[in-house]
Amino acid sequence: MNSTVSSATAQGVVTPQMLRKVATASTIGTLVEWYDFFIYATASSLVFNKLFFPNLPPLIGTLVSLGTYAAGFLARPVGGLLFGYIGDRFGRKSALVATLLIVGCATFVVGLMPTYETIGIAAPLALVFVRMLHGFGIGGEQGNAILICCEHAPAARRGYFGSWVMIGAPAGFVIPLGIFALLDTTLTAGQFLAWGWRIPFLLSLVLVAVGLYIRLSLSESPLFARLRGESKEEGSPLAAAFKEQKRSLLWGCCAKLGESTTFTTFAVIIVGYAVSQGIPRQVMIDATLIAILIELVTLPVFGHLSDKFGRRNVYLFGATVCLLLLVPSFALVYYKVQAWIWLCLVGVLAAGHSAMYATQAAFFSELFPTRMRASGVSVIQQFGALFGSVGALGAGWLLAAQHGAPWFYCAYMAVTIAITIAGAIMLPETAPARRKQGSQVPDWNPTA
Repeated sequence: MNSTVSSATAQGVVTPQMLRKVATASTIGTLVEWYDFFIYATASSLVFNKLFFPNLPPLIGTLVSLGTYAAGFLARPVGGLLFGYIGDRFGRKSALVATLLIVGCATFVVGLMPTYETIGIAAPLALVFVRMLHGFGIGGEQGNAILICCEHAPAARRGYFGSWVMIGAPAGFVIPLGIFALLDTTLTAGQFLAWGWRIPFLLSLVLVAVGLYIRLSLSESPLFARLRGESKEEGSPLAAAFKEQKRSLLWGCCAKLGESTTFTTFAVIIVGYAVSQGIPRQVMIDATLIAILIELVTLPVFGHLSDKFGRRNVYLFGATVCLLLLVPSFALVYYKVQAWIWLCLVGVLAAGHSAMYATQAAFFSELFPTRMRASGVSVIQQFGALFGSVGALGAGWLLAAQHGAPWFYCAYMAVTIAITIAGAIMLPETAPARRKQGSQVPDWNPTA
C-alpha cells in the first residue's frame, strides 16, 4: 500500500496551486463518502421504519430504524483504529482510497436490498450489516482526510484549510436531503415507498467513481513523506499515542462528544421526532436543509476565526450556543410552532455546531506529533462520535418514555454538552498564533 509521492511533496514544498488542489479534492472526496453515510440517515428517519419495521408504532419504528443507523457508529472506531494505523504507516492517501471503495460499495447494495415484505427478518439484519460496513469505512476516512489537508497547509492558516475538509459532511448531508425532497414532491407516496427511495443509493455509484478519480490524483502529505524518508519504522503508532498522549486522547474525546451528539440530534433525531408529533415531514426537511446550507458558508468562517482567536475559544463559543438553544428548539417542535423551527435549527447547526466542527480538524490534529497523528485523531473522532451519536440515538427512547415530551432528552443533551465544554477547557490552545510560550503542544516537524 505504498503511496506515490511527487518530488515536490517529498521535499516538503507545497505551492499555492497544490494547496488549493488538495483542499478542493479533499472536500469533494469527503463529500462523496458522507453523502453515502447520510443517505442512510435520511432514509432511516423517513422510510425505513415502514419498509423494514412495519409492525411497530410510528415513533418506536423510527427509533428502531435509527438504531440500525447507530450500528454504523459501533463499527467506526474499528475502522478508525485500522486506517489510522495504515495512515501512519503507509500514507494518508492509501487509507483514503480504500475507505471510499468500502463505503461506496456498501451504499450501492442498499439500493438493491429487498424489504421486510419480501424476505422478512433477514431484511433488517442485512441492513445492520451494511450499516456496519458504512461505519467501518467512514471511521477510517475522517482522520486521514483531515490530515492530508492540514499537513499541506501553512501553520497560520491551518484552521481555515482544515475547515474545508469538514464542509464535506454537511454538503454530503444536503445532497441526500435535496434528492429526497425532490422525490417526495414528484412521486406519489406509493411510488416513493415502492422504489423511489432507492434512487439516491444507486446514484452513489457515479459519485464514488468521481471521488475515486479525485483521490487518486492527490499528492501525499509532505510531513508524512519526509517522515518516511528520514526515519526508520518504529513500534505501533496507536500504542505510542495511548502511551504518550493519554491526556489529549481523553479530553479530545470529551470535546468531540457534544459536537457529535448535537449533529445527530438536530440533523437526524429531531426530524423523526417532529414527524411523530404531527409536524409535516416537508417542514422538517426544509428547515434542516436551510440550516445546513448556511453551515456550508459558516464553516470556513469559523475555521478562519480559529486561526485568529484560537481553537479553544471558537470551540467553546459553539458549545455554549448549542447549550442555550437546546430547550427552545425542542419546545418549538413539541408545541408545534412550525414557523420558527428553522430559525433554531440555523442557530444550533450553522452557528453552534459549525463553530465546533470547523475547528476540530486543526484543533485535534495539532495535539499529536506526525508519527502518530492519524492514529490519535482517529481515536478522538471515532470514539467521541461513538459515545455521542450512539448515546443520542439510545437516549432517543427517552422521548417515548415521556410519551413524546422532550425534557428528559434535553437534560441528557445538556450533560453531554457540559462534558464537551469541560474537555475543550482542559485541552491546550494549539493555534500557532495563540499558543503560549512553553506550551507542550508538539511542533509540526517531520521527525516529531
